[in-house]
Amino acid sequence: MGALSQPARGHLAMLLFSALVAGSFSLGTMAANLIAPAALTAIRFWIAAAIIGSVALATKGIRRGDFAAPWRYLALGGTFGVYFVLMFEGLKTAPAVSAAAVFTLTPVMAAGFAWLLLRQMMTPRMALALAVGASGALWVIFRADLAALLRFEVGRGEVIYFFGCVAHAVYTPLVRRLNRGESPVVFTFGMLVAGGVILTAYGWGDLAATEWAELPLIVWITLLYISIFASAATFVILQYATLRLPSAKVMAYTYLTPSWVIVWEIALGKGAPGGLVLGGIGLTVIALLMLLKNDTPA
Repeated sequence: MGALSQPARGHLAMLLFSALVAGSFSLGTMAANLIAPAALTAIRFWIAAAIIGSVALATKGIRRGDFAAPWRYLALGGTFGVYFVLMFEGLKTAPAVSAAAVFTLTPVMAAGFAWLLLRQMMTPRMALALAVGASGALWVIFRADLAALLRFEVGRGEVIYFFGCVAHAVYTPLVRRLNRGESPVVFTFGMLVAGGVILTAYGWGDLAATEWAELPLIVWITLLYISIFASAATFVILQYATLRLPSAKVMAYTYLTPSWVIVWEIALGKGAPGGLVLGGIGLTVIALLMLLKNDTPA
């Protein structure tokens, strides 16, 4: 990767990010009703923190100065904790593909928060691409039912998860605003520990009430997957890319998530969505291609 530019490295990182994140939707729908979201998310953060902390110690180490202004980690950990708790609360009733489509609304929101926090401006092409992607997402969320769209009939799970995505959209530019030169691994470790503390305090009742030894195997599979691949790995990837690309372009890769989720659903034997819904997925892919064309450095 030595010959690649910094923005190009950011793009490759986000391509991997979208593939890994997609698995958490398909597995999440299978486990969401079997364990409290707060308990699942708290354990997820601590497992991911142990992994990332070990990586940090094994590479460049952790310096005392990395934890200057610890409120930054509390702000980031709390924000991302809100996202994950609401995600699994939403997945109790929202289909995986539909939830992934809600996730694709985050680039529009991230662009708005990036302007508020970083004064990052959108080009006309970026604005058009975000509009196309949002249209595709809405088409999937409403199951390609124009009448439901006009009545704005949306499921409870999708609504809950939407508010989680608002938190995710805030998180992306917040990383760039609060980072003071710490490496992505160390910065992620600080965020995970802070988030773990907050989630443990918030979800203590759920943690104590959970019969851990009696949980079905799918819960443990989901927990390990989201802790290792959809937490530890993607947190580092997201922070790596955020420091190299504008926030709206980082989040643009969420447009690939519904496509990856369809692959996961087929692999898990759940089948593919109908042809009309696939049209909405196609719009999200077009939006991504529009954002990648005539790319500019971060």
